[in-house]
Amino acid sequence: LLLQPPARAAPLTSRGPTASYGTSITSAKIQVNGVHLHYQQTGEGSHAVLLLPGMLGSGQTDFGPQLKSMNKQLFTIVAWDPRGYGQSIPPSRDFPPDFFERDAKDAVDLMQALKFKKFSLLGWSDGGITALIAAAKYPTLIHKLVVWGANASVTQEDVRIYNGIRDVSKWSEKVKKPLEEMYGHEYFAKTCEAWVDGISRFAEKSDGNICQQLLPDIKCPTFIIHGEKDPLVPQAHAEYIHKHIKGSRLLLMPEGKHNLHLRFAEDFNRQVEDFL
Repeated sequence: LLLQPPARAAPLTSRGPTASYGTSITSAKIQVNGVHLHYQQTGEGSHAVLLLPGMLGSGQTDFGPQLKSMNKQLFTIVAWDPRGYGQSIPPSRDFPPDFFERDAKDAVDLMQALKFKKFSLLGWSDGGITALIAAAKYPTLIHKLVVWGANASVTQEDVRIYNGIRDVSKWSEKVKKPLEEMYGHEYFAKTCEAWVDGISRFAEKSDGNICQQLLPDIKCPTFIIHGEKDPLVPQAHAEYIHKHIKGSRLLLMPEGKHNLHLRFAEDFNRQVEDFL
């Protein structure tokens, strides 16, 4: 069995009658590593899955179609807000050199606090990097791994791309609006700049390494998805991760961009459920 019965899984605040617990999305906070982490949970399946959001992301902004439509009989789905993101504020978000490792430990410790003994990781973008690190460092806890829009190193080309999104006033309204609503303009703008500075620091190392050395330590079944039209993460990153995780699968989506799990949610959910 992959987890204890849902009844014991967490201190949950239910939004509806308990009878519909399996399909409703519950929302709660739990203390982990000295911070109160916010998460959403849905489903009653024996296979626990953690969704890890991208930069400035949260369960609510990044995983609507997954929380709503993934199979709730097969899976128990948890989407978390990393510290300083979403509703896991305070603390304010910062980017020390080990911020990915810190997120990986927080994510794993959150799932253990919720009494899941073993679980799978679905990581998008920064959440994909966090998931790679978690799968490498905590191999006995991770059942399967899915990452998309992730990279294990930062090149000068990447830094150029990141600087292109530094100024949030230039973002499209559609992408900007939910984040401004969640954070207010000032926190959103300031945190985006801090993120660009934080992730660009990896490029100062000779090999731009974030977690390249950890990839061979990932032993669980791994599925890498990449959108061929991703403007933020060049395809070479997905190919590198695939090459260095033994037995991993790589799926290229010709029309996919960075947010392929939102834009092509039905296809994405089906592919991922089949793999899990």
